[in-house]
Amino acid sequence: MSDVQYLSVTALTKYLKRKFDVDPYLERVYLTAEISNFRNRPNSHQYFSLKDEKAKISAVMFKQSFAKLKFKPEEGMKVLVIGRVSLYEASGSYQIYVEHMEPAGVGALYQAYEELKKKLTQEGVFKVEHKQPLVKYPKRIAVITSPSGAVIRDIITTIQRRYPITQLVLFPTLVQGDKASVDIVRQIQRVNQQGDFDTLIVARGGGSIEDLWPFNEENVARAIFESRTPVISSVGHETDTTIADLVADVRAATPTAAAEIATPVLTEEIIRLKEQEAKIHRILEFKLKHEKQRLLHLQSSVLFKQPQRLYEPYSLKIDDLTRRLIQTTEQQVRENDKKYHALNQRLHLINVKEKISNYQIELQHNQEKLLRSIHYLFESKQNLFEKNIESLDMLSPLKTMTRGYSYVTLEGEIIKDTSKLKVDQDVKVTLSEGSFNATVNEIVEKED
Repeated sequence: MSDVQYLSVTALTKYLKRKFDVDPYLERVYLTAEISNFRNRPNSHQYFSLKDEKAKISAVMFKQSFAKLKFKPEEGMKVLVIGRVSLYEASGSYQIYVEHMEPAGVGALYQAYEELKKKLTQEGVFKVEHKQPLVKYPKRIAVITSPSGAVIRDIITTIQRRYPITQLVLFPTLVQGDKASVDIVRQIQRVNQQGDFDTLIVARGGGSIEDLWPFNEENVARAIFESRTPVISSVGHETDTTIADLVADVRAATPTAAAEIATPVLTEEIIRLKEQEAKIHRILEFKLKHEKQRLLHLQSSVLFKQPQRLYEPYSLKIDDLTRRLIQTTEQQVRENDKKYHALNQRLHLINVKEKISNYQIELQHNQEKLLRSIHYLFESKQNLFEKNIESLDMLSPLKTMTRGYSYVTLEGEIIKDTSKLKVDQDVKVTLSEGSFNATVNEIVEKED
């Protein structure tokens, strides 16, 4: 026995923990189980158990992961869990550290919810600019909900208490089950086809995600988005958020809140109207008093007692302008008359006929002088032209050829000496009149 090496509890526990931590199959475990021994610890880590018919395992979920849950865990709820299995050294017990958890059987619904939410967000269906304002004083309100249950009773009670003069019309519909979404869409379309409703409330009580699922269907979201009547959505509890809530013009936490949002308080509105009426009376009384004071002031004024004094300055001004106009016109007439007499005298001093006769004689003399100059210039230019022709004719080679001269060409080139000729070569001889072809028989060089 002395050769046996004993381990401490700590050493054994550390060894087992390492085995758990290095096992790849325990690093990420997917479980389906039932929650047991759950007690919610606010702002703290959560400790509970996961069990099935034959076994149970301790579970820990840190507060960072627990805060991300989109549902409230409850005792006995079946869940889908993702986590890792390890050993807690202090107690020597193994447990699962939960990283993600969702209700069993509704995981696909949550995934479908997120996918539709993402799709409609990308299309801009949830944008604020598409939201319609509510009518402040509705005459008719349509309610789409189940005809039985607390929802419709709460809405009726709230509206009768707040605004009993409005007409409330119930459009009974299925709010749960496979056929509910089609029925909801049909009733929304009916409300819009009638076209005489100011507000539409779509409401349902609380329930599980399966119960609320018709309000997460795409056809319901499209019908609410296309509704011409403003829509208030109140589906589930305050913590539940459906696609219908996101696409509606206004979301209410409860059916009672939806009724309060849809209507004002009639008694408060009557009090407000009376206050406005009293305010208008005070304003009118003040205005009337002010105008009466103005009237008394005007009646006591000098102009009101002697109205002719109002236009006396204008009458004097008109007389002054009339007088100045007459003076200016008379002065202009006198000046124009002086100019007329001066021009008339100057005209009589000029002998027009004699001046015209002198101009005619001078014109005739200039015409004769112009004709003589033209004739002289023509004769001188003609004589110069004839002399130039004669000089040009004397220089012409044709004039020389008439005295018996000629010239010889070879292939169109004029031959000036015998160096370019050969015996038996054909040449062309041009005379003053005509030409002939000749053949070179003999070449005689020029003697010095």
